[in-house]
Amino acid sequence: MTIDILALGEAMVEFNQTGEGGGRQYLQGFGGDTSNAAIAAARQGARTGYLSAVGDDVYRRMLRELWTGEGVDADGVAIDPQGFTAVYFVNHDEQGHHFSFFRRGSAASRMRPQDLPRERIAAAKVLHLSGISAAISESACDTCFAAVDIAKRAGVQVSFDTNLRLKLWPLARARAVMRELIARSDICLPSYEDIQAISGLDDPDALADHCLALGAKTVALKLGAQGALVATATERHRIAPLPCRPVDATGAGDTFGGALLARLVAGDNMATAARYAAAAAALSTEGYGAVEPIPRAEQVRAALAERVPANRPGP
Repeated sequence: MTIDILALGEAMVEFNQTGEGGGRQYLQGFGGDTSNAAIAAARQGARTGYLSAVGDDVYRRMLRELWTGEGVDADGVAIDPQGFTAVYFVNHDEQGHHFSFFRRGSAASRMRPQDLPRERIAAAKVLHLSGISAAISESACDTCFAAVDIAKRAGVQVSFDTNLRLKLWPLARARAVMRELIARSDICLPSYEDIQAISGLDDPDALADHCLALGAKTVALKLGAQGALVATATERHRIAPLPCRPVDATGAGDTFGGALLARLVAGDNMATAARYAAAAAALSTEGYGAVEPIPRAEQVRAALAERVPANRPGP
């Protein structure tokens, strides 16, 4: 199978607080930003694959079943008997959602550049990775840069989602690494908070300009409840948010990225793809967990027809 979007990173098993039982009940699901994005893209009709490593444990088998069921090619996922499959918990309060990760020494954090399937990367249309992919360990960071180099030499587009997690690395290192990855990206997917922390800027247009100045070809700035801003050197569009009733935004940014890439690969222009992606992201907040609420293409199209935002994308 030819892969449209090949994602690199760490998949995890999720335990998400539901609000039932006095906050003591958790819904078991799956997460990991780049895995979420691959699944989101697959649910929109793209052919996707995943590059990672998992432990030889029960969670590995659960993730394999997930990818198989979602149509994500997992032939690039290695089994590391010396590592383990990471897990995380999501708790909710009036400030939003909070993550607790158990991943230090995980199988994915032990990935090395020499283990990359070079031919698989070179045959894809898009390589997708994130700040988390690079932050989980030094060897994983080296693996990300090696994968980007392989992709660039093969003419494969590179998609980079900032996904800044300061629990994983200090801001100075995150800033340095992310600037290099943004510079190498054809499609940069920063969130407002991430790129604000990295750049020190506040205005959305200035943040998009910052990424473009670093070298990104296209920027799709995620603005949460304010929608999105997409920009290239020659055009710029504000994307209005789709009306929704959010309960959990855990995987919304990943859904946006995966849906955007799926529509770009399908031939949409940037504004149309971003409007679709914003709708998919909004729908994903209406259920609990990172994966379960990710909508399928027919749901997104129905929502776009029924919940038309007041403002259409424009220059």
